[in-house]
Amino acid sequence: MSVNSLTVITNVEFGKMINAASAALAANADKINKLNVFPVPDGDTGTNMSLSMASGAQYERDALDTNIGALAKATSKGLLMGARGNSGVILSQIFRGFANSMADKETLSARDLADALMAGAQIAYKSVMKPTEGTILTVIREAASKANKVANQTDDVVELMAAVEDAAQQALNSTPDLLPVLKEVGVVDSGGQGLVFVLQAFYQVLSGDFNEEDMKAPDNAELDQMVKELHAGAQANTNLDPADIKYGYCTEVMVQIGKGTTYDHEFDYDEFYKHLAQLGDSLLVINDDEIVKVHVHTENPGEVISWGTHFGSLVKVKVDNMRDQQQAVIDAQREDEAQAAKISEMTMPVPETAVIAIAAGDGVAKLFKSLGVHTVISGGQTMNPSTADIVDAIKASGANQAVVLPNNSNIFMAAEQAIDLADVPVQVVKTRTVQQGLTAMMGYNPDAEASENANAMSDMIADVKSAQVTQAVRDTTLNGVEIHNGDWIGIIDGEIQVVADSVEDAAEQSVEKMLDDDSEIVTIIFGADTKEKAANKLAKSVSAIDEDLEVEIHDGGQPLYPFLISVE
Repeated sequence: MSVNSLTVITNVEFGKMINAASAALAANADKINKLNVFPVPDGDTGTNMSLSMASGAQYERDALDTNIGALAKATSKGLLMGARGNSGVILSQIFRGFANSMADKETLSARDLADALMAGAQIAYKSVMKPTEGTILTVIREAASKANKVANQTDDVVELMAAVEDAAQQALNSTPDLLPVLKEVGVVDSGGQGLVFVLQAFYQVLSGDFNEEDMKAPDNAELDQMVKELHAGAQANTNLDPADIKYGYCTEVMVQIGKGTTYDHEFDYDEFYKHLAQLGDSLLVINDDEIVKVHVHTENPGEVISWGTHFGSLVKVKVDNMRDQQQAVIDAQREDEAQAAKISEMTMPVPETAVIAIAAGDGVAKLFKSLGVHTVISGGQTMNPSTADIVDAIKASGANQAVVLPNNSNIFMAAEQAIDLADVPVQVVKTRTVQQGLTAMMGYNPDAEASENANAMSDMIADVKSAQVTQAVRDTTLNGVEIHNGDWIGIIDGEIQVVADSVEDAAEQSVEKMLDDDSEIVTIIFGADTKEKAANKLAKSVSAIDEDLEVEIHDGGQPLYPFLISVE
């Protein structure tokens, strides 16, 4: 039942506010993702904000000290360490302001809450070198301004948060008028939308309208993470004999409830769960009104699948042989141990300056390591690493200094936060693409100071042009160009400059646009779902344009992008 008024926020309400915000972002991550301006398959603002807030909520739940000041500090630390993407970093800075303002507070009044919002806005603006209106910054500024005014008129925190929510929504609605690209595409700012969900959750908790059950049910992303954690322990145990695995098939099933020709059972969670529990272990089941998702280790995957069909139509079925997987882990471990022994024999010293690169694709990682990169963090498009991931990689390198290559502009802020958190001097070279990162390594000297390396590596990327070829995932208009779902697009140095009917045409046109009289080398990195034959065909087309060009081909194995192309 909703409450009419509330004058004091206790630690109980505060904890619920933080966890409700996390649940709200998790539930709406896909909606936020779809607001990304670029029609590429890696729109991840919602995912980044959700994962960042989830880290903050986890730290809040684990905090030993339970006064509000301590809980706010824990939330801020969790967000700082878990921050992913620029939106996640800005969100972490908002809560950093919160925490600073709430230090040593036992409870919060309306004025305290308003002050916290204003502090959050101030620090968020300071965290961005060139603040842009029409973004999450506009939303927090307007929300905080409204809070400040209302706090002078009432001591009711529910009334204040109602006004804050309304102001935030109005600010969000104004973002297309402040940022032309949003108006052109016809969307509001994605980061701003995420913040609105956070503030809405705050209001719902304070008013009594938030369903606490929503905080307890994991979403699909959380389930996937839980599955990873379940498997991580087993896969880390190289002493486990595959023959000793009791339930050998990791089975995942997704069912659309009440649909399809096999549907003959009304869905009941307890009935559904109890039957599956008899078939194996490591059982995870989540559902909403439309979908139920299952993960279980079993000896009878067929029965799991059959059970699902009674309740609806199969959307996804995935079965992995864990005995084979475990054997592969053992084999890989033995190979790593053999390689480590070889390295040990060579007594290679830890470099003075280690390079940490972020990239997706095994082939791309091998390219970076062949050029002297110490650690490649798996990530990039759709999977921005957290600040903690970067800090951990720096620490694990054992080097006295480090240089970070983000290779994605959405990782810049998380990488820069690592500068203050790492125990050694860190420099960030702002590489926007994998191609820029690879070129930057031409300026790397393992014995030089990090600052010297950063300068030399930054100089190297000035002459490289980068193209990413991918497929549009929605209809939109950008820079006056109509783009339709399914079109192939060439993104050259951050701008969509090519729209074509085929991946081959998009790749060829992208190269043509990048070439000039000074061009000498074209490098083609083909992705996970692309055949080498297609890369060779593209190389021939490039040579036909200019036979004097040197063309290199590499198997990158990167997802989502069939071709990464550079011209130097």
